[in-house]
Amino acid sequence: MINLKALANRRAEFMSMLHEGVAILTTSKHQARNRDVFYPFRPDSDFFYLTAFPEPEAAAVFVPGRKGGEYLLFCREKHPEMERWDGRRTGLEGAIEEYGADQAYPIEKLQEVLLELLPEYENVYTQMGKDSDLDKEILSIISDLRTRSRQGARVPAQFVHLDHILHEMRLIKDAEEIRIMRKASRLAAKGHVRAMQMTRPGMYEYQVQAELEYEFLKGGGLSVAYPSIVAGGRNACILHYTDNGNRLEDGDLLLIDAGAEIDCYASDITRTFPVNGKYSGAQRDVYDVVLNAQIAAIDAVRADCSVTEYHDVAVRKLTEGMVDIGLLEGDPEELVENQAYRKFYMHLTGHWLGIDVHDVGDYKIGEQGRSLEPGMVLTVEPGLYIEPCADVDEKWHNIGIRIEDDVLVRRSGPEVLTADVPKDADEIQALMAE
Repeated sequence: MINLKALANRRAEFMSMLHEGVAILTTSKHQARNRDVFYPFRPDSDFFYLTAFPEPEAAAVFVPGRKGGEYLLFCREKHPEMERWDGRRTGLEGAIEEYGADQAYPIEKLQEVLLELLPEYENVYTQMGKDSDLDKEILSIISDLRTRSRQGARVPAQFVHLDHILHEMRLIKDAEEIRIMRKASRLAAKGHVRAMQMTRPGMYEYQVQAELEYEFLKGGGLSVAYPSIVAGGRNACILHYTDNGNRLEDGDLLLIDAGAEIDCYASDITRTFPVNGKYSGAQRDVYDVVLNAQIAAIDAVRADCSVTEYHDVAVRKLTEGMVDIGLLEGDPEELVENQAYRKFYMHLTGHWLGIDVHDVGDYKIGEQGRSLEPGMVLTVEPGLYIEPCADVDEKWHNIGIRIEDDVLVRRSGPEVLTADVPKDADEIQALMAE
């Protein structure tokens, strides 16, 4: 459970940026999987960031300076009969006592309360286009107020999109968020270590996935942060491979990209290791190129450096390494300028990480890459993916390698949150030999 004081501080900061206005957010819909079976519910990330409220059919209204209460939470009421079938509900009292709301209302009262509130404010802060039902309710209220304008009803002057305010806040993690992300990272690391220890030739990808996610569940990670990628052999050259159904062959590499989710915060780790516990010569050459690029890129994750800088460092190191082992030929600087590396490395070196695995926040301010600031968390994940082709020696064919860690930006230098998983090739081989 997220610390309520930290949540209250977060809401206070958020409301300090609302000028003469009321902000409205709703959570996710509970999505059907098939017929009367539903996917496990996961709250909307922006909504959860300010409320930590975990149930569907909920909305939050923020009204800075309102005497009757600034934070209004709308949710389902207690219902013993429904709770017997579908699980316990927090209810109105719980919304106040357990989640810090100043006032709580049944979700059915949202439009009624908004009809009273909106005429009192100049600005309506919302995420228009995200929740069509909420959009319709607000537009219906505005239409009603306009028809009554001759009787003195006031109409809000403008709508303001909330995304920029919220997403800039979410980009800089507070101490409570960092605590949770460290926990999620440690748990994900345990899963990856177990996967290395359990993998053997002849297993299937999904069997390794089961070992990995068993560790997540055992440690309280009730959900994966995203569908786990368990890609053996040539499947590792598919960047978002999730079929996880193939047999693992002796002599192949296994790429695992998987993370646990704790309190809706994601971890994101990738490791690539030999199915039989020992890298071949060609595999080791490519692996060390990627590892050296990753180590150099992590070192570039420093406050006041540009967010693009660590990608550029990774590209240079990968290109130099590919020339050294003979995968590319030519002058490294010219190869970088001509983007020759993109044949084997076609993605960026990382992304923001937080409540979403590809978290919110702008990467550029104007045309320039934004400067990194303490409290930002990002991934560092260079890779090389070598599919069979005529101009590449067969010894490199079907080698796909990615190494990914989660990194916290600090004034004193980068902190690797996922350092508990070995990534040095000799350390991985020693772990698998135990």
